[in-house]
Amino acid sequence: MAFSLYDATVANYLQSLGAVGGFLEKSLPHFREKGIDPAEIVEARLTSDMLPFRFQIVSVVHHSRGAMEAAKNGVFAPPSGKPDLDYAALQALVTQARNELSSLTPEAVNALVGRDVTFKLGDRALPFTTEGFLMSFSLPNFFFHATTAYDILRHKGAPLGKRDFMGKLKLKG
Repeated sequence: MAFSLYDATVANYLQSLGAVGGFLEKSLPHFREKGIDPAEIVEARLTSDMLPFRFQIVSVVHHSRGAMEAAKNGVFAPPSGKPDLDYAALQALVTQARNELSSLTPEAVNALVGRDVTFKLGDRALPFTTEGFLMSFSLPNFFFHATTAYDILRHKGAPLGKRDFMGKLKLKG
């Protein structure tokens, strides 16, 4: 059996979105115990010139569920800011993305190979094939934002480790 676009993308999105949902869930009791308002976490950053935790989670969803939508419809644009999302809404967004991606079949995703996807940013348009877009643009962005979200929670003292970031492994058998 050949390794497919579905295996490289959706399977990885689902594993990592499961991990993101897990570390969001695991961190919340810690913050409550320490008297840290989840609203503070939503706005947290590692440094002043980066976008906040909220943006990192929105981007994780956008570069997974949104990337697959772009692969189907041919156009991808940056995510909206969604400044009103609180911690619980971010958790719900991750769950919704997992549910939607879980409904995709390998056959449907693999059938998207070779199609055109254009990344539009203002007047700029970057042309890709579906596989080029997913593998060279969205997957790297997805992992960057998932890692940054994890790092912000760790920086704020959440008791997370590497296993929390890895999610459920795809073991043999």
